[in-house]
Amino acid sequence: MTERRPLAIVAGAGPGLGASLMHRFEAGGYDVVGFSRTPSVKMAGMDVRAIDLTDPGQVQGALNALIKEHGAPKIVVHNPARLVISGLEQTTIADFEGCWRATALSAAVLAQAVIPQMVRAGGGAFIVSGATASLRGGARFAAFASAKFALRGLTQSLAREFQTSGVHVAHVILDGIIDTDASRALHTLDPARMLQAGHIAETYWQIAHQPSSAWSHEIDLRPSSEIF
Repeated sequence: MTERRPLAIVAGAGPGLGASLMHRFEAGGYDVVGFSRTPSVKMAGMDVRAIDLTDPGQVQGALNALIKEHGAPKIVVHNPARLVISGLEQTTIADFEGCWRATALSAAVLAQAVIPQMVRAGGGAFIVSGATASLRGGARFAAFASAKFALRGLTQSLAREFQTSGVHVAHVILDGIIDTDASRALHTLDPARMLQAGHIAETYWQIAHQPSSAWSHEIDLRPSSEIF
């Protein structure tokens, strides 16, 4: 009888960091499934499913089907975000709420659906992608920073509630621009000064497999050229 491979879920699976995470976990021996509101054609060949992460019914239904097939996941990554950069007067309330829903609400919906299942199955890792805006707000970043602040607070609360039940909850602050086709089109920054998605994914892999006597809750990643 073939032994069942453990399951990893990447929520917010896009062609940048999401794809790198899926490749890294698969290379490490996991069955990997991605969730995305609008799966990218650039991720053809990967198991990425169209899920609205702010809809509890959709998330629970997708997880129930996966757990029936694979068992509870050992690794779950929350990676979605909606970037809104605009002045206060130009930021609509719809954009403000949309940023919070995509960033913080989606994490709450995902955590509520999956963490109890992980606890019952013996534990695992729930890793959340943060940003510089998780720590400080900047001009024209009111919507994004407030959403990322909320996400960080949620992650701290989850860690304190579930770490004694065997679920390692970690928050990763990505301090810099990730090198993707989209970011190269928007920025003139030398790619050598950008975060490399594959290197970030390697760190997530290491966090997910830390021994329980030495867990990290929060870690920051930035290029060596980044001033902080």
